[in-house]
Amino acid sequence: MRQIYSLEDYVSRRAGFEFFRVCKAAGGRRILHGGTDQEAAHVVWTLDELGIEHGRCRQYEGENGCARVTLEDGDRVFLGSNKGGIAKERPLQLDEEDLKYISGFSHVHTSNNSHFDSQLALVKSTGVSLSYDFSGQWKEEEKVAAVAPYADYVFLSCGSVSEEEARDVCRRMKKAGCRKIIATRGSHGAVYYDGEQFLVQPPKLVKAVDTLGAGDSFAAAFLLSVLKGETADRALPAGAEFAAKTCLVQGAFGFGKQFE
Repeated sequence: MRQIYSLEDYVSRRAGFEFFRVCKAAGGRRILHGGTDQEAAHVVWTLDELGIEHGRCRQYEGENGCARVTLEDGDRVFLGSNKGGIAKERPLQLDEEDLKYISGFSHVHTSNNSHFDSQLALVKSTGVSLSYDFSGQWKEEEKVAAVAPYADYVFLSCGSVSEEEARDVCRRMKKAGCRKIIATRGSHGAVYYDGEQFLVQPPKLVKAVDTLGAGDSFAAAFLLSVLKGETADRALPAGAEFAAKTCLVQGAFGFGKQFE
């Protein structure tokens, strides 16, 4: 297996961080995209501490992407964000060198927070497989239609829906053109659908300290298993197991910093 490549927002909250931290063990690298404020400086420092290469990072003058999050009984609650900061105004544009670099990897992962949808066709032109985290934006038909032709795996945040509703969502996503769909449902587990079969993964229940990053952890461990040759029925438990471990740690993996 070649390496895993993550195209993510350069955000101070840890959405993409957790995905990439897990994938680092497989030799993954990432292109980052962000600002120049104190939040951005902390992200760079954290990457260095984790030993994650970021030589192809783009930084532009302005606010780094940032979200405000609190905890209520161990569950993360989003209070708001700057919607990606500078990435809204200066979205990442891949050049020929980027595409050559990407073609040396097995897989690319990105998300709805990356302001990157316009580049998905270019990524797929390199021949790598692609995964996309919709978070809660699977409800937006226009976005789904734009992403579906390019995504081999899509992840949906469906914590507020029943299992039967999650199955219906998966069917709709498949009809829209998505290939393999994973709907994560928080403490209710996950539903997988590939157009032929549904698989239901029960949760690995723990006494959660902080659920921030559980969905990203699930996606990372699931994809790593698949890319190593495991079938979905074996990859799903790996995702659930790692998501549970993440729930036992404040902020998923530490490196907290107080900002004024």
